[in-house]
Amino acid sequence: MLKTTIELQLERLRAPQPSLNLVSACRIQEGIIALSDDKIVELAQSFYRSNKKISFFIPASGSGSRMFHFLFEFLEAPNESNSGYVERFLTHIEDFAFFHQFPLAIQKALRDRSMDLDAFVSFILNNKGYGLAHLPKGLIPFHKNGPFLLCPIQEHVVQGQLINQNSCSFHFTIQPKFQEYIQRQLEFLEGMTSRKFEVDFSVQNSATNAIAFDENFQPITNPEGDYLTRPAGHGALLENFKSVDSDLIFIKNIDNIQHFNHSSTSIQTQQMLGGLFLEVQGEITNLVTNFSDEGWSHFNKNYQLFHESVNELSNSDKLELLHRPLRICGMVQNEGQPGGGPFWVENNGEVTKQIVEKAQINPKSDQVRVMIQSSHFNPVIMVCQGRNVDGTSIDLDVFKDENAYFKVSKSHKGQSINFVELPGLWNGSMAKWNTVFVEIPSETFSPVKSILDLLDKAHQPT
Repeated sequence: MLKTTIELQLERLRAPQPSLNLVSACRIQEGIIALSDDKIVELAQSFYRSNKKISFFIPASGSGSRMFHFLFEFLEAPNESNSGYVERFLTHIEDFAFFHQFPLAIQKALRDRSMDLDAFVSFILNNKGYGLAHLPKGLIPFHKNGPFLLCPIQEHVVQGQLINQNSCSFHFTIQPKFQEYIQRQLEFLEGMTSRKFEVDFSVQNSATNAIAFDENFQPITNPEGDYLTRPAGHGALLENFKSVDSDLIFIKNIDNIQHFNHSSTSIQTQQMLGGLFLEVQGEITNLVTNFSDEGWSHFNKNYQLFHESVNELSNSDKLELLHRPLRICGMVQNEGQPGGGPFWVENNGEVTKQIVEKAQINPKSDQVRVMIQSSHFNPVIMVCQGRNVDGTSIDLDVFKDENAYFKVSKSHKGQSINFVELPGLWNGSMAKWNTVFVEIPSETFSPVKSILDLLDKAHQPT
């Protein structure tokens, strides 16, 4: 890597974490809109009939090993806590879809409780056995639907195909060593459904990786003499996102997918987000063509894109704001989940709506008081503008806040390392987008962080 890259990252690492000025949390009618049931149905039906080109962008390179953390802990040092988790895991073992892939002898031994516990846990985790923990999360069988076992990649395709009467495409960011495995799973899905799916893949560009520094801010090298680097967070996927050629691009997390029997609310919600996007985009087009103060006030009252301070801008400045790319972000009620939330944020005199992560807030500052007042949470269910209205491409780098990076400290092979992550894909990388926050049902958010989450209602057949 170039010396200038090292210097830039070192400069950011030595400096304090860039501070945010949270003005207030977004709430219903204070930056978040809430729609009536009739309006949700109207928008969903309208989007289903639309003829826009639609894609899903789903980061899917994450390892599934964290889902089995309590099993790894149990093997290394059994205690009351992880033993309790293992007991629950074994008690409900037949309720996990992947149980039905085990050899019949293993299934019988588990039912009879005659299999050695350590041997079974090793079988689950290690490549010599089933090797679940070595798979990407997107390839672990989450759900059993009749005789079929489906992994998240397959289910995102199944669910996504139902949001519009026309077919849509899917883009997964993956680890290249698993691409052949993923393609086999998709071929199985095509055989099962008698449909052909438009799916492509990309890999996070290693050139975006961050250099790792030790506690003395010296770059760390590996035994071959090369710099040790770390993936620079999901903000590095902006390059991958820019390669998707569609009018509308939906973004979801790979582990947020429900069993098909519980997916109707999620499907309708995504249709609603798409319909709301088209409605807002149409209103923007009309306002740009026939701008008036009355039209501006009515538009902003309905969708609450802009802070009231924007009303003081000139008409030409308001028109310039309307030309920014648009995204519609679903927000669920905050029930204590870890992660980001919707806030009004001031930066250089401009107040805008942002999705803010807890890592961006100094835990010793008064900003924490503002953050904990958040009524809603970001589940990463959003639809983004993929092209300009005239079909031309958008220069997304123009709308990124380069200073919204993250300082990270982690352990690598027993050594403390420090590095800088790029501005998050839906955080700093979209800081200057026009954003609508809309409340969506909590049922749309059912992530699988632990394998035990698959025992929740959203992931069981009945």
